[in-house]
Amino acid sequence: MNQQPMGMPELFSQLGLDNDYADIAQFIQHHPLPDNIRLADASFWTPSQRAFLRESWQQDSDWCDLVDQLDQMLRKTPVKH
Repeated sequence: MNQQPMGMPELFSQLGLDNDYADIAQFIQHHPLPDNIRLADASFWTPSQRAFLRESWQQDSDWCDLVDQLDQMLRKTPVKH
């Protein structure tokens, strides 16, 4: 059985993104997500990142909770018009 991933730094690493806390905070600040766009459909993901996010939800993988947390964090950031 797989162990639960540790946290957001590991998720960002899995996505191929810089994963220290300052980089995570900067990513969240610069990538607000409006309510009408699903996380995996956001324009800032690469095709492989989109596939990973979709598979995490569809398969209810060990990453699912962290993907949900990331989704919520991106939606709390004000969307610039």
